[in-house]
This record gives sequence, structure tokens and C-alpha cells, in this order.
Amino acid sequence: EPFIRKVPKAVGPERAVALRTALLGDVTARGTGGLFAQLQQERPLTALLRQSDNDDPIKPRLFVATFQGDVYASQVKSFGETVTGILGAARPGIDEVVVVLKSSGGTVTGYGAAAGQLLRIRNANVPLTISVQEVAASGGYLMCCVADKIVASPFAALGSIGVVQEMPNVHERLQREGIEFQTVTAGKYKRTLTPFKKIDAQDVAKDQESL
Repeated sequence: EPFIRKVPKAVGPERAVALRTALLGDVTARGTGGLFAQLQQERPLTALLRQSDNDDPIKPRLFVATFQGDVYASQVKSFGETVTGILGAARPGIDEVVVVLKSSGGTVTGYGAAAGQLLRIRNANVPLTISVQEVAASGGYLMCCVADKIVASPFAALGSIGVVQEMPNVHERLQREGIEFQTVTAGKYKRTLTPFKKIDAQDVAKDQESL
């Protein structure tokens, strides 16, 4: 009750009525085991961390992370922070990591970086398992290939790592319009296929080699 009396001074008179009603309503409905008692109880995560100090040092632990990737693998930054946290606590050769993955792939650079984060786990000698419940295709499957083990549901779609390049070519239209497009490069293959130059067999072969 003394605490509730101080609420108006802390939050102002406009919010005090609603907040006080919520607190007292909780106490009225649930008695002494209500909101105030819950606030004083130890949180599950705190209890887990406190308990870990007394754990058997040889008992293996399992770290679970998730990665639901979009086309740009934009989750890679936060995923990297998760990996850093895991590696700070995982014991090489004892603990294991499971990553629940869902992705249809996307950019080469994005998923290359995501696979690199998984490689950090492998390089730290921490066994890595990838769990796929729905799909891990293209860049998603690239990430799977880094793992020690892949576990997938019966109807999950996996595989199909491929790189695709598409572009229009308007060279003939520019010629009809009397427009000539000039490109200056520092080497023969600095610029192969472009939308503006005539398609050349050597350029196609070089582009195919790069892909």
C-alpha cells in the first residue's frame, strides 16, 4: 500500500489512476500471490544461469539458434551476435549447437556471410547440426553444407544451389535509334555482358565461367 501511494508522484496524476487500478485489481483478484509476489520471484533465466554454476562440468549442453532468412539474408548481423554469444559459453568437444533453418536462398554475398558464421562454430570444434522443417534451398542449402549433420522433416525441400544472372539487351534497338554506347575498361574482361553492347560468344563464356 505505501508503494501504491507513491505511484501518483512517480508517473503523474493522469496515468496514476489507471496504473493504481491495475495493481490493486491484480491484488484483489489474486491476493498475496499476485503481481507483487511474482515480481519478487526469481526469473527462469536467472535461475538457469545460477544453476549452471553448479552443473557437472562434463555434462554436455545443447545451444539452439534460429535463422529464417530473407532474400538478402539481412538477419546475418543479429545471427552473428548470437553465434558470438554461443561461442563464449560453449565448451569445444563437449557442447553442441543446433540451428533451426528456414530459407529459400537469396544473394550470394548475404548467404556467403551467413555460412561464414556457421563456419565459426565448426572451427571452434563445436559440433553443429542444422534442422530443416520446411525449406533450405539455394543459399539456405549452402548454409546446411557447413554443418556436421543435417536433420530434415520428411517433406522439407532441400538442395538446388545455383547462381542465376539475367539482364535485357537493347544493343539492336540502340543501333536503330542511331545511338552508340561506348565502354572503356582497364582490361579485356572487366566488362563482359552488358545491356548495351553486342552479345559476344567470348563474353558469354567468361560470364559462364564466373558463375
